[in-house]
Amino acid sequence: MNYRHIYHAGNFADVLKHAVLARLVSYLKQKDKAFRVLDTHAGIGLYDLSGEEAQKTGEWRDGVGRLIDAELPAPVAAILEPYLAALRDLNPDGGPDGGLTHYPGSPKLARMLFRPQDRLSAMELHPDDYETLHRLFDGDFQSRITRLDGWLALGAHLPPKEKRGLVLVDPPFEKEGEYERLAEGLAKAYRRFSGGIYCLWYPLKKGAPIKEFHEALRALEIPKMLCAELSVRSDRDTTGLAGSGLVIVNPPYTLKGELDILLPFLKERLRQDRFASARCFWLRGEATLNRGP
Repeated sequence: MNYRHIYHAGNFADVLKHAVLARLVSYLKQKDKAFRVLDTHAGIGLYDLSGEEAQKTGEWRDGVGRLIDAELPAPVAAILEPYLAALRDLNPDGGPDGGLTHYPGSPKLARMLFRPQDRLSAMELHPDDYETLHRLFDGDFQSRITRLDGWLALGAHLPPKEKRGLVLVDPPFEKEGEYERLAEGLAKAYRRFSGGIYCLWYPLKKGAPIKEFHEALRALEIPKMLCAELSVRSDRDTTGLAGSGLVIVNPPYTLKGELDILLPFLKERLRQDRFASARCFWLRGEATLNRGP
């Protein structure tokens, strides 16, 4: 309840998360049938990068700020196009500091990419953030905003009536045991909606139980789980965020190849020291013999 994403909006972790989110939504749009995006920890939806909070940390300058005006290799530009197109739509007149004044959170980004038949369910527990999010989507019949602990949504709101969808689980990791809770939440959700795409975000920082987390996910025996991780600096001399990871359940068949192109580029573009790293591997499913440690 204390975490406020405005201080971190547009940082390197958001770049990876939102680039992948945009690819997943684009994939779902390849079929005419409607789908639903369920965002369990939605935040306020839209962030003012010129505001006091974002300016105080300036994290976005080392994240999306390094991408917005960059000359991108053609394959990378194609992968990032849905994400960057949404940023351009939000900032049509440009602005200082790389042309950005506003940055979309996950619910806003997904909604910007929708067709008329697609739907959003966004959960937010923080009372002030819920009110801000609710105002942002007020009158939008394609979006349903609920004040709710997002962990509960993994049971109560699945499966969606559309029977197609994407579930984004992006908890603040304020409490101990959140990695275990993420694995348990996936297990619960998958039992109810095994055909959905799931995108789980987690932090990489000193002392994080990443190996144990991956093993807990593998133990669920879900057939296809892809993992992508990006670290922009060493975690040896800091207690802060050094990197972040995504676990994608039921990934589109093209996603592994896209991440193999995107991650090396992001590692070089967003690196903050010589220890930056990136990897993409199967936790379960295709090519599990080449899975990460």
